Amino acid sequence: MRLTAASWDDEEVQRLTTAQQAELRARYEGDTEPGTPPSAADVSAVLVARDPAGTGVGCGALRALGDGAAEVKRMYVVPEARGRGVSKVLLAGLEDVARSHGWTVLRLETGPRQPEAIALYEGAGYRPIPAFGGYVDEPDAGCSLYYERVLGPA
Repeated sequence: MRLTAASWDDEEVQRLTTAQQAELRARYEGDTEPGTPPSAADVSAVLVARDPAGTGVGCGALRALGDGAAEVKRMYVVPEARGRGVSKVLLAGLEDVARSHGWTVLRLETGPRQPEAIALYEGAGYRPIPAFGGYVDEPDAGCSLYYERVLGPA
């Protein structure tokens, strides 16, 4: 498996993020996404995890938050590729990209019905924090889980 940089508007990125959103709608029974959805205008970096044939099997993105921080967005691995460490490689890749941009803190939002994501983030050293940024004023902010990791050197 290898990671490649992509643009937010890339066809494969859109295929993966559309699948991610469909899965989340099913898990959360159609609830809308908290916070501001990412867009080409505000996403600073996107990585795609590719299988040996070059097919995208996962993705993740970063959005700058200011003050040396960025937000992890749209982490997703297709069901067929789960359990192979793809998400760990993606997250480590995003952390490397963050360091290259000079960001020292990564934050993210996830939900209680995503135990795989919670385990990934906690296992990678992310710690629970209160709602941040645009999530603070969300009416359902208390329904989400928020995490942060201070990045050390690579």
